[in-house]
Amino acid sequence: MKTAVVAAIIGVTAGLAAAAPASAATLDDVRARGYLQCGVHTGLFGFAEVDNNGEWAGFDVDYCRAIASAIFDDPTAVRFTPLSAAERFTALQSGAIDVLVRITTWTMTRDASLGLTFAGVNYYDGQGFLVPADAGFETAADLDGGTICVQTGTTTELNLADYFNSRGLTFTAIAVADRAEAISAFEAGRCDAFTADASNVYSARMTLATPANYEVLPEVISKEPLGPMVRIGDPQWLNIVRWTHYALLNAEELGVTQANVAEMLASPNPEIQRLLGQNGAAFGEMIGLTNDWAARIITQIGNYGEIFDRNLGAGSPLGIERGLNALWNAGGIQYGMPIR
Repeated sequence: MKTAVVAAIIGVTAGLAAAAPASAATLDDVRARGYLQCGVHTGLFGFAEVDNNGEWAGFDVDYCRAIASAIFDDPTAVRFTPLSAAERFTALQSGAIDVLVRITTWTMTRDASLGLTFAGVNYYDGQGFLVPADAGFETAADLDGGTICVQTGTTTELNLADYFNSRGLTFTAIAVADRAEAISAFEAGRCDAFTADASNVYSARMTLATPANYEVLPEVISKEPLGPMVRIGDPQWLNIVRWTHYALLNAEELGVTQANVAEMLASPNPEIQRLLGQNGAAFGEMIGLTNDWAARIITQIGNYGEIFDRNLGAGSPLGIERGLNALWNAGGIQYGMPIR
């Protein structure tokens, strides 16, 4: 698996310089090509990685497949471009990818200075710490004077400095560009903790030789709203990516699942009719898609809760609780804008 990913990264790096900027009509380009080009992480358990069958899988991967389903009615009509933190924005700016779905935090700098924009928040996260279970650390403050492994090129470095400096605490950072190297340094005992987004931290623990020997501290020290990004200047494409996300959330709220979507086509509920393109509902046409665009997504991929559960939640080895990512009417803040 590592060999395949490394080879793909080399190909991406070589191709970024040659990639020509995409035209504003991204949907036309995607349709003419016959597939979606989606930028993802180089390998993050639960979000994006190549599985034992050589197939990409994970929460972010399913979002890419959902967009492909909306356009082509085919979740396999997508190719994945694995990108490092340093490569991700250049790849999208250059047109090497159509959309970036790679655990990227929505910040003002990124939203206002890159020529890119966020289409929504598909995962509310926050920075956490992974420590040895027998080290006696109970809170992040216990790391005062310690050494912390962190990946460069992320918001994690600034958050780490802000947290310690604002509390009069000290730390020594071992900052490396490669996530795997940072985790390896932590496992080898070169640092007292590994810090990243909490989702990243839980994923990192699963890659260690003895996950049970490590624990995630209870604190979350930052706001990390993660979401897909597109280029500025193509409102139709922004709407396709944005409303794919909202369709997934609305489907969960309305009880429309991968198993019952065919049955729900006959539902008298007007909200479900609009979601699934029934009884003359023409919302797909507004964004350049067929009116059954959301039904295609749910049939092929499921709803937001199903995506979360199988990749990150109770149905996955990570077992991450929904928390803020529960629906707004179930104790969380995930909220699908109304289709009407």
